[in-house]
Amino acid sequence: MTVETKDMMLEKVAIGPVSARVYQGADYAKGPPVVLYFHGGAFRQSGPQECPVARCIAQTGAIVVVPDYNGPLGGVFPHPLEVGFSIFSYLAKKRAGLGDRKSQLFVGGEESGGSVAAGVALKARDHFAEELDGQVLFSPLLDPFMGTASFQMADGIGMRQRWSEGWNHYLSGGVCHPYAAPRLCSRLSGMAPALIVSAKDDPLADEALAYADCLQRSGVMVRSHLLAAGTGWPSIYGGAVDQAPSYEDSICRYFSDFIRDLRVQ
Repeated sequence: MTVETKDMMLEKVAIGPVSARVYQGADYAKGPPVVLYFHGGAFRQSGPQECPVARCIAQTGAIVVVPDYNGPLGGVFPHPLEVGFSIFSYLAKKRAGLGDRKSQLFVGGEESGGSVAAGVALKARDHFAEELDGQVLFSPLLDPFMGTASFQMADGIGMRQRWSEGWNHYLSGGVCHPYAAPRLCSRLSGMAPALIVSAKDDPLADEALAYADCLQRSGVMVRSHLLAAGTGWPSIYGGAVDQAPSYEDSICRYFSDFIRDLRVQ
């Protein structure tokens, strides 16, 4: 499906206007899923972001909104979460002209954006539970301790220092709330269903799979997938890879299957 891209301003968000890039399949059907998607960048990047994974999701017929969540208030917790939750709350009530009343609403993200998405999902569980239909997390950066076995691969793709500096920046406000580091949260029951994707050559694989396991043990519906090595997956967050990405078809299928599973529940 051809994907159209447009930049727009979300004018009536509670914290003030937020710029966003919107990916939309040209032939989307009535009631398309709406995904509020947080880009990566080790908690530091702001401004319009090109997100290949967001484009993949839009190819399934979804409308994907990628906001500049670090721009309005800065990238130190809790500000990105406040911006993200304000946008989620606005979309839950108004849809901002995106989708319609039959559209399911999801939060999602990659790398540090996956952490923000998981934090928004936690806050939605606590304050706005019935409005969130699911969360889609791609190699989420969830654990500031960075001590998993798979994380040892971070040096090989040039990400260890970047992630360490990113966590130091994000948590420099002196707060390590569960919304800031979801992997450390001890209360996950009642969370929205989750799609979690990583890859065998992803340093973030262990924390992604551990989070999926914690959600499942808390009674949350989870669909988790581990891509084979060599698909170029680390490129989604800037990791060095030797091959062109070949994960697109898998992402489309995983997301479509996730939507189908939710609809038949």
